[in-house]
Amino acid sequence: MPENEQERAPQGIDITRPSVSRVYDFMLGGKDNYEIDRHVAQLALKVAPDAPEAARSNRQFLRRTVRHLAGEAGIRQFLDIGSGLPTQGNVHEVAQAITPGARVVYVDHDPIVLVHGRALLAVDASTTVIEADIREPEAILAHPDVRGLIDFTRPVGLLLFGILHHLADDEDPGGIVARLMAALAPGSHLAISHFHNPGRAHPEVAEQARSAEKIFNETLGTGRWRTREEILAYFDGLELLEPGLVPLPEWRPDRGDEQAELGITYHTFVGAVARKP
Repeated sequence: MPENEQERAPQGIDITRPSVSRVYDFMLGGKDNYEIDRHVAQLALKVAPDAPEAARSNRQFLRRTVRHLAGEAGIRQFLDIGSGLPTQGNVHEVAQAITPGARVVYVDHDPIVLVHGRALLAVDASTTVIEADIREPEAILAHPDVRGLIDFTRPVGLLLFGILHHLADDEDPGGIVARLMAALAPGSHLAISHFHNPGRAHPEVAEQARSAEKIFNETLGTGRWRTREEILAYFDGLELLEPGLVPLPEWRPDRGDEQAELGITYHTFVGAVARKP
């Protein structure tokens, strides 16, 4: 690692190990990443050359979801777990453009997100960033900064974009989602984007998903491309909004979004939104 690059790393940031947030930042064309992150990204790009397009589709899906929740669904508070590094169209920007004063709590366990997030995301009294791990949902729900902004007697928009696929099966991602949703009032909404293995429906894509999963687990130590049934199970007991669980570009597309091409990752990144009755 070049010495000058080490000097640019904020204190407490380990740039000898890749970071999911920084790899994703690279895919989005950001600058908050290091040589080790770019190395992992290049490995992923050999398997899925259109991975940056998948990353952009995820951000577009997030923006469409937040616009729907803040507008049509009347949600005034959001809990964004695994928020990642700040980029264009952050949750508070989208929500507050529709509902001034909408409250947003960003949650991430990556220290670099905290370094940049507190400068760029925590812009006013209605927005904050906390350091916490989704594997400890009760700690998130009980965090004083969360309790200070989120009224759990009112509906909440729970955003889990690109995070559950970084939990191994034995970490019980379904149970974590259930514990989080149990704390939220009726009328709350759950939005998830997740890596997907389409299986027999798209055999070539399924093989690519297996290759990508191997790379992620060898380099980042985490990554599960789950089946449609496994992902739908996160929404058990909830009312799935139309059009259901679909490739990200197909969830209520907006004319302002870039049109995603039908590349290898099109069917390997899916999302859905559901309401708690």
